[in-house]
Amino acid sequence: MRTRWVLFFASGRMAGQRAAALLGPPPATANASEIIELQTGVSQLIQGQQSMQTEITQNAAVQRTLIEQSLDAVNKLNVAMSAVQKNTQDFSAASGARLDTMGTQVQGLSDNVADLQARLGKLDQKLTDVQNTLQNVDSKLASPAPASVPSGAGGGMGPGLGAGAPSPAAAATPPASADVLYSNGLRDINGNHYELATQEFQDYLKYYGDTDLASNAQFYLGEIAFMQNQFQQALDFYNKVVENYPKSFKTASARMRKGFCLSELGQKTAAIRELRAVVRQYPGTDEAKRSAAKLRELGVAAG
Repeated sequence: MRTRWVLFFASGRMAGQRAAALLGPPPATANASEIIELQTGVSQLIQGQQSMQTEITQNAAVQRTLIEQSLDAVNKLNVAMSAVQKNTQDFSAASGARLDTMGTQVQGLSDNVADLQARLGKLDQKLTDVQNTLQNVDSKLASPAPASVPSGAGGGMGPGLGAGAPSPAAAATPPASADVLYSNGLRDINGNHYELATQEFQDYLKYYGDTDLASNAQFYLGEIAFMQNQFQQALDFYNKVVENYPKSFKTASARMRKGFCLSELGQKTAAIRELRAVVRQYPGTDEAKRSAAKLRELGVAAG
């Protein structure tokens, strides 16, 4: 194409030179045949220039049409990409909610396993105690009977053991044992019976707040509030896990959830600070990975 344009411009230049020679004063040796030949050449060059101009105009029109078509295609592509991006964001949000629910269920199963291990340990200890008790009974049965005490000696009952001794004030009775309350709470939270699970975990904290699983019960109260979009209440529950049970294995999860709650409450700076602390203090954990993903979602680096 470039060579073609060069030829066109060279032809135009030659036509101009020949036209100048024709229009200028004829040389003394020029004759009529040469003048006619020059006029013919000029006419041909003029026609060639007109043809070239027509072709240029046509090419410009074709290029304009192609550009318009390309712009239209780009606009359609942008619209399609926007739709894909929206669908991706919607899918990501839905997947995040499902992952949160699955994470809670997995944590519940893990706690069940830990609870079963604790129960097995207690049963083993009870069996040991029973065995020791039986051995003591056997040894007592094998020993000679003690001498009888005279009826008059020591016949009075000890202080406080008489029939009229006042009974101590009855303490508040829990609705169920610690194991039953905790298991029922996990069952109901996994079954989406949030109100019932809340009551059971609150009862657990009320009557068994000094047990190993108390921090778990406190954490699951936060999970219930979080899944119901009650982010301020959930934040309060998670704060209690961090403050009251700093050595609990739920601390990392509670701090991660704190970051999520702060983000939902519009406190972006505090959320970023909390999530970065999780990434820094609990490297390699699932909580650190989810915190880093949330930080990327907020548009900041994890470090």
